[in-house]
Amino acid sequence: MDERTFKERTKRLALRVIQAVEALPKNRSADVIGKQLLRSATSVGANYRAACRGKSASDVIAKLGIVEEEADESIYWMELLIESGFIPEAKLKDLLTETNEIVAMTVASIKTLRARSRNSQSKIQNLKSKIP
Repeated sequence: MDERTFKERTKRLALRVIQAVEALPKNRSADVIGKQLLRSATSVGANYRAACRGKSASDVIAKLGIVEEEADESIYWMELLIESGFIPEAKLKDLLTETNEIVAMTVASIKTLRARSRNSQSKIQNLKSKIP
């Protein structure tokens, strides 16, 4: 998936979470969980954009790690909303699926970048070892 498409998916995730949070019942517990979900889900896209502007492979990997954490945290808050009875599971099913896919794609990207980084480090070290 290309950068533009992933940026759009993470933005749509945030917008869908905003709608879900606005539909929560008005009580203290739902407000607290809703605010946490809103914070983490909107952070996914913001941190992905930051990762796209990373200054080095290690910077991008670190920022993608934040994307992974925030998306996983969003899943946790959605699960709490379901298990507490604030939202029926059917209403969050697609949102949970999308968030899980974002986590999976982010993890795959991190693994790919780490492998590339290791390979390029190894090539640099091999070149150095051949210099008299």
